[in-house]
Amino acid sequence: MKTRKILLAALPVLLLLAAAAAYFAGSWYIDRYRPNFTRDYVLYVYPDSSPESVRDSIVRGAAPRSLRSLDRMLRKECSQPKPGRYVIDRKVPSVYVARMLRLGWQTPQTLALSGTIRSRERVVKLISRQMMVDSTTVDNALRDNDFLAKYGVDSTDFFTIILPDNYQLWWTASIDEIFARLRSEYDAFWTEERVEKARLQGLTPYEVSILASIVQGETRREEEYPVIAAVYLNRLHRGMKLQADPTICYIYGYTLNRVLRKHLEAESPYNTYKYAGLPPTPINAPSKACLEAVLNPDSHDYIFFCASPAFDGSHRFAVSYSEHMKNAREFQRALNARNRR
Repeated sequence: MKTRKILLAALPVLLLLAAAAAYFAGSWYIDRYRPNFTRDYVLYVYPDSSPESVRDSIVRGAAPRSLRSLDRMLRKECSQPKPGRYVIDRKVPSVYVARMLRLGWQTPQTLALSGTIRSRERVVKLISRQMMVDSTTVDNALRDNDFLAKYGVDSTDFFTIILPDNYQLWWTASIDEIFARLRSEYDAFWTEERVEKARLQGLTPYEVSILASIVQGETRREEEYPVIAAVYLNRLHRGMKLQADPTICYIYGYTLNRVLRKHLEAESPYNTYKYAGLPPTPINAPSKACLEAVLNPDSHDYIFFCASPAFDGSHRFAVSYSEHMKNAREFQRALNARNRR
């Protein structure tokens, strides 16, 4: 009878302990094993981000099923998140997110250097919009010859090592790390085979970049790259002036709608109508396809070309000046008719 009374007296305590054990066991399981988010979310943590702002961003973006679980794990596992770009998968538990932030398990950022890249401002915008580094830092780096010298370029020819492509980097990468990666990719591109192909064209890798930038400026049709590259190589090999309109556009900061005769009088080493040979530096960041076109040009005798009257971005090519003038007149007539319409 006495034992029974003791058991009855202890029962509420035992039930309370059992309930507490069940609660903690359930919380432990939820925190560590149960997926706790309803949406995938890309979280950016800046150096000055507070733990509270990071937590609020996760709540807004990933929409946790259990806010208590997230708060418990952030409190226990991550007092100060590390800066970085983190992808929160909806299938992960709270503990994974907390440890990810504490240990800096970043997901790489794709730095897309694409489109037409022909100014310092464009490079600044592309990098600063996609990476943590700010625009002022990028702009200062592109003006700093001491900094750029570490990567074999200067403020006039940094286009050389910018090969338009997608680069996987940590979002927190410094400007040094970004340029080291660009230089590494440039060096990897220039294999012994490609260096030899450049030599057979009478060019250095640097000169290939210059000529490829002119090809890049002439057309957006990739199938024409080898044809136009061969035109300019034919002119170079014959000692002719390149007479490349993109170099004139470069002189005027790409502000010209049309290159007119008066523009050809500009006094500049980039004026390929006045001076023979290649201009001093690349005039944009040529694509790998343009570089390959200079290394593997078509075989033909064309030395002239002009825009097609079809206005489809293609060109007509000619061996003789008289044939070229015929093509040019056809284009001009089509242009005049188009303007009248």
